[in-house]
Amino acid sequence: MQIHEARATAARWVAQHAARDPHFAGAFISGSAAWLPGDAELPATSDVDVLLVTTAPQPPPKPGKVRYGGILIEASPLPWAEVCSPEAVLSSYYLAGSFRTDTVLADPTGHLARLHTAAAGEYARRPWVRRRCRHAERRITDGLAALDEARPLPGQVMAWIFPTGVTTHVLLTAGLRNPTVRLRYAAARTLLLEYDRPDIHEELLRLLGCEHLSAERVADHLRAMAEVFDTAAALARTPFPFSSDLTPEARPIAVDGSRELIGRGLHREAVFWIAVTYARCLTVLEADAPPEVRAAHTPGFTGLLADLGIASPADLRRRAQEVRGYLPRLRETAEHILTANPAAMD
Repeated sequence: MQIHEARATAARWVAQHAARDPHFAGAFISGSAAWLPGDAELPATSDVDVLLVTTAPQPPPKPGKVRYGGILIEASPLPWAEVCSPEAVLSSYYLAGSFRTDTVLADPTGHLARLHTAAAGEYARRPWVRRRCRHAERRITDGLAALDEARPLPGQVMAWIFPTGVTTHVLLTAGLRNPTVRLRYAAARTLLLEYDRPDIHEELLRLLGCEHLSAERVADHLRAMAEVFDTAAALARTPFPFSSDLTPEARPIAVDGSRELIGRGLHREAVFWIAVTYARCLTVLEADAPPEVRAAHTPGFTGLLADLGIASPADLRRRAQEVRGYLPRLRETAEHILTANPAAMD
């Protein structure tokens, strides 16, 4: 299915299943489907991200992944405050890209169309790009500050690995690229090779701890993750924000998508999502599985962490500090990319 067809399908889903909510204020496409051209093919390992703008005082539960019309839709509520003005959108590193082109699926008040008109011409201006880079950098520092040793180890790992991965988003934002979630390290590699900075990519992988891993070793970790994924998907009962990512419908993205990266020689770039998914699965098992099931899958996670250089909460604290210490160099690299980027404007 081509991207323009996937967008039309998503618009039909919104009209049928989301627009009736009294707090519904519009919907638009995010993620890869917002960045790819309309005649591009939707990858089999991609879903279609739909953001549902809501005026509800408390955002409703996340619908999550929904199979509809031959595509997998990832629907998420978005508070009105995040799109209340062009300034709010242009300052957000993960929202601005959706308004550089017209990705609106539903717009009962016309507000989203006005946002697109106001933001599209400003998106590539360097002052706004710098503001978005700072926004991404704050996500790193705020995320690492939330590292809590009182949490179970999988939760601690997620609190470290997600902010660490946002280092790629700072650079992708400077390069006017999609700050993708699962494919962030592969996208950063492409960007940095274009700017003749493969050394920076190696440094980002080193912060993650996977720069030395072979394809065979990463494939071993993927096999172990796939096993715990299937177990967690079968046993999950407790709701988590990421629950829709651990379902049979999501398996082609988490498992097959990682396998595809390994097959393309991007095994190190696949480690981020393998580790994230593994940690999430163990979080589900901690809540919903008997002790013997949890015990059966813990050694694989321990082995993955060992390969990343993590054996204790103290290691996570140390690695978090390494990321903080890297921020000046990251900022310098982002400015180099932004200054050299021919698509950016003053």
